[in-house]
Amino acid sequence: MNTNRSLPRRAALAATAAAVGLVLAACGSDNSANTAGTTPATAPASTEADRHNQADVTFAQGMIPHHRQAVLMSDMVATHAASTDVKTLAKKIKKAQASEIETMSGWLKAWGEKVPTGHGMDGMGHGDDDSGMPGMMNDQDMSRLGNAEGNAFDTMFLTLMIEHHEGAIGMAETEKQQGAYNPAKALADDIITSQTAEIAQMRTVLKTG
Repeated sequence: MNTNRSLPRRAALAATAAAVGLVLAACGSDNSANTAGTTPATAPASTEADRHNQADVTFAQGMIPHHRQAVLMSDMVATHAASTDVKTLAKKIKKAQASEIETMSGWLKAWGEKVPTGHGMDGMGHGDDDSGMPGMMNDQDMSRLGNAEGNAFDTMFLTLMIEHHEGAIGMAETEKQQGAYNPAKALADDIITSQTAEIAQMRTVLKTG
């Protein structure tokens, strides 16, 4: 500041210093508790549903029609099967997979993604052709299963369902490796565990007749 020691000059400098001091006090000095405007804005925390990737979407959109076909196959058991073991297994498969379809449909809706409406090649000539997915039955396989009866049906059902389960397990393993949505990865783990156990059960039934 100017070193002129004249009284008017010193008075002007003092007035200026006082004004600057008031401004600094209002804004907050180094020792002030006033931190307004000094904290950077942070983005809102992501919800659980936001933390997903394309692998999660692909998993849900693929597994839904896959499960629906398993449910359709299981529905045939009540009127076509001979074995009580097969009937019991089919009820278990239908109950578990129907619940998982509902769960995955909810995820897709929350993500703003399309929920599949069909169940692939279903033996009735309609629905999306998802027969290229792992373990998915084509129209001819489903028709043959629907035309079988008794022990022949049981053998065909178990053979096809083992292949179907193996396909689902492969899809679930991909989700575990590539997915980001924890509930989807947990479901994939459950599918692997439960369907591996069911495959072992079905192979035992096939061996024992």
